[in-house]
Amino acid sequence: MINLTFDNPIYLWYLLSIPLLIYTHFYLLRHSKMRAIKFANFEALKRVTGEKLITKNIIILIIRVLILSCVIIAASGAVFWYEGRVNENDFVIAIDISASMGAQDVPPTRIEAAKQTAINFVNNLRSKSSIGVVSFSGTTFIDTVLIDNKDSLRKTIENIELAKTGGTDIAGAIITSTNILLNSKKGKTIVLITDGSNTVGAFIDESVENSIDYAVNNHVVVHTIGVGSETGPIGYLPEFYNISAVYNEDTLKQISNSTGGYYFKAMNKEALEQAYKDISEAAKKGIIPLKLSYSLMLIALLLLFIEWGLISTRFRRIP
Repeated sequence: MINLTFDNPIYLWYLLSIPLLIYTHFYLLRHSKMRAIKFANFEALKRVTGEKLITKNIIILIIRVLILSCVIIAASGAVFWYEGRVNENDFVIAIDISASMGAQDVPPTRIEAAKQTAINFVNNLRSKSSIGVVSFSGTTFIDTVLIDNKDSLRKTIENIELAKTGGTDIAGAIITSTNILLNSKKGKTIVLITDGSNTVGAFIDESVENSIDYAVNNHVVVHTIGVGSETGPIGYLPEFYNISAVYNEDTLKQISNSTGGYYFKAMNKEALEQAYKDISEAAKKGIIPLKLSYSLMLIALLLLFIEWGLISTRFRRIP
């Protein structure tokens, strides 16, 4: 995933000065030509040397345009983001607590299996990472902000319970989790555990798409884990009603693919454990920022010296 952002994009308006530079270059060139014609021996010098004594200095113009562009883009705070290997990541574990997570197709229930594997993930994480915990149904709750105290994290996850309110707002969970990670200086990763049934956002046009864009713009990777099967009992009603918990795999694939993460289908507890192991391995990769300002200023300085050298030698004006 490659992206280019600007800390001070307002300075990019100064790029509009480049056409003015080009116009000024050719205007002054024409003025210099009119002055040169005043020399009585100008044509004679041209016949003797066989060279065009007054050129359009296109090379000089290109160098000046590059210098101006580099200075403006450097002032705008350009940052190049790319996917590479990182030493550490910060995580937010977002656990679906909607009623459908009470389904029993992943023993003892989807929610209990999700909680236990999340605790195991915290226990096995060796890097110096901070972890936040979010639980969501129709409403998103911040159970803890980024902390590195594993005992506190375990207790927080253990205390998560199914929500009494209905609905599942996946988009809200992604946005809230992203907000928790905004000030992190490490790789930013969300682990979203859900049955994939986005019911609240169904009434809002492109709610999931908007949350994906928000995560991408803030360079957050979202790994999604789909818990359960499409035919799992709904959990909070007797099985003789024969009502299944809805499982939307496509939504989770869309989220993970768009943010550079992975999608995992966990139809049992073993698959959940494996998903977390794969996420731990994938955490060695992250979206890394590379600030371009210093490099661009260095390039501009080098081009400035080249221009001085050229106008003092090859493109020197005739007195």
